[in-house]
Amino acid sequence: MPNSPQDWLQASQRVIRSTPIGTQTERKGRVEEISDGVAMISGLRDVRLDEVLRFEGGQLGFARVLDPDLIGCVLLDSATDVNAGDAVFSTGDVISVPVGETLLGRVIDPLGRPLDGKGSIEAATYLPIERPAPSIIERDLVTEPVQTGILVVDTLFALGRGQRELIVGDHATGKTTLATDALIAQKSSDMICVYVAVGQKTSSVRRVIDALQTQGDFTRCIVLVAGSASSPGLQWIAPYAGVTMAEYFRDKGQHALIVIDDLSKHAATHREIALLTRQAPGREAYPGDVFYIHARLLERAAKLSKAHGGGSLTALPIAETDAGNLSAFIPTNLISITDGQIVLSADLFHQGQKPAVDAGLSVSRVGGKTQAKPLREAASTLRLDYAQFLELEVFTRFGGMPDGRVREQLTRGARIRAILRQPQHVPYRLADEIALTLAVQSGLLDPLPQNVIAPFCAGLASVLDQDAPEVLRLINDTGDVNSAARDTLLEAITRFTKSLLLNPT
Repeated sequence: MPNSPQDWLQASQRVIRSTPIGTQTERKGRVEEISDGVAMISGLRDVRLDEVLRFEGGQLGFARVLDPDLIGCVLLDSATDVNAGDAVFSTGDVISVPVGETLLGRVIDPLGRPLDGKGSIEAATYLPIERPAPSIIERDLVTEPVQTGILVVDTLFALGRGQRELIVGDHATGKTTLATDALIAQKSSDMICVYVAVGQKTSSVRRVIDALQTQGDFTRCIVLVAGSASSPGLQWIAPYAGVTMAEYFRDKGQHALIVIDDLSKHAATHREIALLTRQAPGREAYPGDVFYIHARLLERAAKLSKAHGGGSLTALPIAETDAGNLSAFIPTNLISITDGQIVLSADLFHQGQKPAVDAGLSVSRVGGKTQAKPLREAASTLRLDYAQFLELEVFTRFGGMPDGRVREQLTRGARIRAILRQPQHVPYRLADEIALTLAVQSGLLDPLPQNVIAPFCAGLASVLDQDAPEVLRLINDTGDVNSAARDTLLEAITRFTKSLLLNPT
């Protein structure tokens, strides 16, 4: 610190010499009107699309519509203190979000601001929410499995790392639960999990967080929340921010799984913003680019080639239908973008078949290429057997006594349907899924009464831990099952079924 007038003079001269000399420009506009979180601004002719704008009260927004005379700005903060006539300043930056390991185990908003009360987040790197999707030459084949721990998914509609699989169904049919179980199952894998809530109720998000904290590995999860009470701007950028955070791990050669819950609400937010910014409406009042905003988002999910690190980003977007109408505008768009869909049926849900996956309408366009080899071999005819059972069951309802072969098919099909029922938040290990599939396909479950199938499924894991530990180690180490290990599994299952027959309780 200077102690004399001479020291003060020298210090002042150094500051003056280091101060840049020249004109400094400040791009400044004016709010012409404000309504429902969207401000129309004049006087900013050089603003870029998605550029961040700062209001004189400190609020932030981003330029969404660039007209010759007015800029349509979507606010990212509360609009209650923004009024017509307020000054608006251009920042020259596009929307960027923090990325990195410091986000793991945190609950944040789409701008990376903490919502869990655990203090601020110090991120070394920021990336824009809009990033180009990997090119074809940068991608690799989708061949590695994503074990969701959900038997009906892993056996019938296998997912691969880098795939985009849509989860679609009516309101309250278990879409979020299915996706949450897939996230919980990654506690024993090397995948980073990102859950993005768009327009969801606080209670729904709280249930997901509680499930991840109690059943999963929350230290490897990021929960990004733009709830129903959040501004439309935050809800709009949330999926893009979540994908950017997941891409950081993919580009480092790691593997990430992102759930976007849900894109139907995101499309509704996009429609709201488009109508408020006076864009031309199209089908169902959606603007013409509603397909493009989701296509460019989901194209960023990919499996990278070894030359680019070999990382992957798997996406599980969720969409909601009305009365099971898969041909509605948004579900149709998303089905055409993704690599398959898991359709949840309200009728199956109300019948108690949970997860309520409709095996006839669901499909994975990657399929068996990504399925673990022993599971693929065990479940080779499972889907066909189940489909034939469902068809036969309909015909037998009209009466008549089926012959012996048909009765066998009905018995086997009923056992298949029973093992596909699964409690929520209880994902199966790969070994459990292989054993269950072997048990039903080999006919070992046919003698069991229908009410004993659930106890069989619940107790199988502990039986395998006790009677076939070497097989579990083999599956964990190699992901494969030889003939000797298969025989060991069948012997353990046979003993277990006999014990249940002797003591059904």
